Amino acid sequence: MPMAVGVIETLGFPSVLASADAMVKSAAVTLVYYGIAESGRLIVAVRGHVSEVRTAVEAGIAAGEQVKTDTVITHYIVPNPPENVETILPIHFTEKSQPFSIF
Repeated sequence: MPMAVGVIETLGFPSVLASADAMVKSAAVTLVYYGIAESGRLIVAVRGHVSEVRTAVEAGIAAGEQVKTDTVITHYIVPNPPENVETILPIHFTEKSQPFSIF
């Protein structure tokens, strides 16, 4: 099955926490990256099968938008990212995320 990466960017920590929590609980995905983008914006990325990532991102957006003080800024899904993209960007499975991976 094709793999995908899904990313959600939020303004503020509570919404990124709610988004990440909803994503890993709603679908069979692995959290592979989280960090600060800029100006208080935070991002979270998950990997998994394309259909699972779509489900997870939808759940993450809904959960992030329920936080009153923060907001979901943007999101995107990249189905089948090429190998050269995976080597440059921090979207691959790491030793830190591997114990939680279902793949």
